[in-house]
Amino acid sequence: MALKDYNKAFRYGKKEYESRLLAGRKPTLESLDEVLPDEALSTESLGLVQIPIDQIVGTRYSGRSSAFASNFMPILESNTEFAIKWAKLSTSHEKEGIHEPIKAWEYMNKFYVEEGNKRVSVMKFFGAISIPGTVTRILPKKTNDKNVKVYYEFVNFYRVSKVNYITFSEEGQYAQLIKEMGKHPDEYWTDDDRLIFSSVYARFTAAFHAQGGQELEVSSAEAFLSFLHLYSYERVEEMSVEEINELVKKAWEEFVLLQYNDEEKVELKMTPTEDKPSLFEKWLPLGGNKEPSHLKVGFIYAKTPHSSAWTYSHELGRRHLEQTFPNEVTTVSYENITEKNIASALEEAIHAGCNIIFTTTPTFAQESLRAAITHPEVRILNCSLNTTHRYIRTYYTRMHEAKFLMGAIAGEMAENDKIVYIADYPILGTIAQINAFALGAQMTNPRAKVYLEWSTLKEQDIEKRIDEIDPNCISGKDIIVPDDNNHFYGVYHRESGGGEQKNLAMPLCHWGKFYEELIRTIMAGNWEQDNDVEKAINYWWGMPTGVVDVICSKKLPAGTVRLVNVLKHNYKTGQFHTFTDQMYAQGHILKEKKGETLSPEEVIEMDWLAENIIGRIPKIEELQEQAKPVLTQQGIETRKG
Repeated sequence: MALKDYNKAFRYGKKEYESRLLAGRKPTLESLDEVLPDEALSTESLGLVQIPIDQIVGTRYSGRSSAFASNFMPILESNTEFAIKWAKLSTSHEKEGIHEPIKAWEYMNKFYVEEGNKRVSVMKFFGAISIPGTVTRILPKKTNDKNVKVYYEFVNFYRVSKVNYITFSEEGQYAQLIKEMGKHPDEYWTDDDRLIFSSVYARFTAAFHAQGGQELEVSSAEAFLSFLHLYSYERVEEMSVEEINELVKKAWEEFVLLQYNDEEKVELKMTPTEDKPSLFEKWLPLGGNKEPSHLKVGFIYAKTPHSSAWTYSHELGRRHLEQTFPNEVTTVSYENITEKNIASALEEAIHAGCNIIFTTTPTFAQESLRAAITHPEVRILNCSLNTTHRYIRTYYTRMHEAKFLMGAIAGEMAENDKIVYIADYPILGTIAQINAFALGAQMTNPRAKVYLEWSTLKEQDIEKRIDEIDPNCISGKDIIVPDDNNHFYGVYHRESGGGEQKNLAMPLCHWGKFYEELIRTIMAGNWEQDNDVEKAINYWWGMPTGVVDVICSKKLPAGTVRLVNVLKHNYKTGQFHTFTDQMYAQGHILKEKKGETLSPEEVIEMDWLAENIIGRIPKIEELQEQAKPVLTQQGIETRKG
């Protein structure tokens, strides 16, 4: 029986050997001698540990590697002494198990065997998960190499957890895992912590592999982290095997997306998708793929239209939708929704018959995603930028186009060259708006300085800062609610010394036009046309679609109005791009060469400030508590890791 097992293992080994040989790759085991760098390295003893079988990749010395294929299966004939010893170990394992520890070296979270190669081979043949071993760790020299940096994050993770079977490839992922578990980075795990984690991870891995996870270019650990981010460790811990299997199956496209880098994951739709009927539809326009004649659309707000300018602008959009489609669309809105009750609000909207739901703040993205996975028959869109999910779509406006025009107006009207720009959150897209404003001001007034102030900073007194700076122009709130007593918004002029103030212009985010165009896209049957792309869909529309505009005051000089109109026309016709040609960041750092244009992704992910800006991007801990949920989801600092 044991010899029969050896012959079977031998066939596995020969197949692997020949396959790698044909591919021009080394057919036998890797040796540690071959991968260690020349410089001296430090070591530390890890003692007796359970070594994950799939992380054992080679031998300590090259002389021991020739008896095995790269998968640790034997390649020596069955009449050799080696084969006889292997067969005896196989018999021993089947009768009583292999308990004698091997001796191994760990380098970059891979293990190389010094003593016990045949034991590892037998255990791999029988599909063991781990094997006991006495391990010495070899620590590489600390460098800026990404793999080395990720490895040292693993070393810190192992120090507190003693878990060695989780392998990540990106910086920050070990910290994310600890955060998802609700632990502090330096909090040591208990035996119960390790036992529960092992059980949860094993259940997920089994479900992931059952769906074909091994065929994806994604590690089980990375898929697991994505699953925890979606459902939370606490919830997954309580799930049965059947529940995990079902959710892994439903969320499968999320794991598929993990194979790609951030730019490859997202399909940015810069304009509405045009209706492109097939040849069959052209000849027989029966409308087979058109939408139902009536849609019910739900809007979920974090605040009320009377208390929040953001909510008010979306409410105007909802009303516009009803007025534009009085017979085709019915809408319903839900106000004062929080992260605690967003899940129930989504269920209520779905139960009420909504086939389309807009959740209007980035903090609702995760629950929107969960609801979309559970209810694939409902289209759910979240108002956020550059999120990488397949089951929901996100939408936002290219407000930086309007901000460039606003900056041009401010630069023209600031007699003392001082302009204050009041921002709220350092999130995706916001930095682009700030820089666009500064570049616009620089275009009309090369001497202009933009003083950047953040309204959400702790103990911030904006009015005091304005008095100290004494600017002639201020960029404040984009829009105000009807009940707001402050009548100054957009860009307004201020006489030196705190004198008379007057509105000059306001940026317009026409959510009504956005919702109208999106509903037209859906009614035309183009939703599924977009869905052919195996990426996350982000709608990011601007002036050419009419969702972004600038409204000028009658108090603006005629020449300035003409300039604004020319710039608008150039934006709408695609003749002008905000971030084109030579640009410098603070410190005179070149960010773009002459004749070049930043990509949409570079604009969205901006984390630098233009050279004529006086100010900085604050850290999360410097901001008020109310700002932190938004920053956790869409913050520049969060995305940088």
